[in-house]
Amino acid sequence: MSLPHADGSIEVAGFVLAGGESSRMGQDKALLTFAGKPLIAHALAILSAAGLQPEIAGARSALSSFAPVVEDHPGDSGKGPLAGICAALRSTSACLAVFLPVDLPFIPHSLIGYLASHALVTGSPVTVASVNGHPQTFPAVIEREALDLLEGQLNSGERGCLAGFRHAAELLASRLSILPAELLVQNGQIFHPASLPPAFWFLNLNSARDLTRAERLATSGLRVS
Repeated sequence: MSLPHADGSIEVAGFVLAGGESSRMGQDKALLTFAGKPLIAHALAILSAAGLQPEIAGARSALSSFAPVVEDHPGDSGKGPLAGICAALRSTSACLAVFLPVDLPFIPHSLIGYLASHALVTGSPVTVASVNGHPQTFPAVIEREALDLLEGQLNSGERGCLAGFRHAAELLASRLSILPAELLVQNGQIFHPASLPPAFWFLNLNSARDLTRAERLATSGLRVS
């Protein structure tokens, strides 16, 4: 999906969102060791396995040794993941961009690939997955033409990502595209390499308790990323 065209452009870009303050974790989550390697390495590996050439968006720490870093606009620092999304969309010429937070190590690469392929085919401005009937904010596939609308949300102080995605889709005369993960698994369109049920894929590591729970899953025979 990210192979260069003749003019050097790509169809789909991939970004790891790593700009959070990690206040509940007490340390930078991107560099936190999980299942033997930093969380940033897990996230980059997921996007790479999906056929993307990932970069890091919104990083607050020195992560350039892992992948190219797109910094937040100076005036947007500290404004949350929507700021990182806008900075990344500004930085790329790709028509679509995939966004994966650094703290979702159980997302299967097949889900990333399917969401991106679906967005390319349907032209949906924003595509996400759902689990148990609940839309998940990330991973998200976003058309670059949504940039101005998302920047408008960011500058207005409305920084909730899912609400911003819905708003942008509506203004682009469309709807947020939501794909049920369970149905995609049942149809054989996506899979988890360790057969982890979709309900666990979206476990994000916000606290030490979350990390302990995730480590239990990882050491019970699961292969992550």
